[in-house]
This record gives sequence, C-alpha cells and structure tokens, in this order.
Amino acid sequence: MKKRIYYNHTDAGGIVYHTEYIKFCEQARSEIFFKKNIFFENEGYVVKNIKANFIRSAKLGDIIEIKTKLKTLKKASIELIQEIYVEKVKIFEMEITLVYIKNAKPTKIPPNHKEIINELEK
Repeated sequence: MKKRIYYNHTDAGGIVYHTEYIKFCEQARSEIFFKKNIFFENEGYVVKNIKANFIRSAKLGDIIEIKTKLKTLKKASIELIQEIYVEKVKIFEMEITLVYIKNAKPTKIPPNHKEIINELEK
C-alpha cells in the first residue's frame, strides 16, 4: 500500500510522529481484507504483541510504501512483519502478533481469511 505523508501525520518540524507508523501498518493490514470485500462485525484481529524498529524518519510530502509479509500462521493467531519504505529505503520495521477474535473470544481463523493471509509474501 502506498500513502502520502500529510501535515496531520507530522510534528511541528514536519517529521512523521512515531505513532503514525503503527497506524499506517494497521491501515495496510485492513486494506488486505477490504480488497477482498471482508469487513469486520463482531470479529477481527487484536494486537497481542508489537516490536517496532524506527530506522529513519519520513517527512511531510513523502510517499511511503507499506509492505506486509507473513511470518507465522497458527490456528487463532498470525505473526506478520510490516515494513515501511521511502523511495525503496526501509525506514521502519515492525513484527506484530495478532489474535483473531469473534464475539470477544479468541477463535480459529476462518478458512477464507487463511487463504488471504497465505497470499502474503513470505
């Protein structure tokens, strides 16, 4: 997913505020399902763990690219690696563990979700 950096993503110096990188990654994960017409109601993926590495900063006007790769797929959880690039230079990397929940309880990931997840680059 590609996205432009706007003023509301930055601090007073025009540098992307650190929490925005996590939001960008969440939007990219959501787009994976939205493109397949899957919208969540009483179900979804919740974050269990995040490990983030801030390598360089994006700036106002930059176009970033968010890449999502599958690390591990389990019965009720997935581990992903998400990277953000500016002009093919990696500026951010995050490992994230997500747990699938339905009706507020951890549940097996549905087969159609597994198909989508397995389409991700490894």
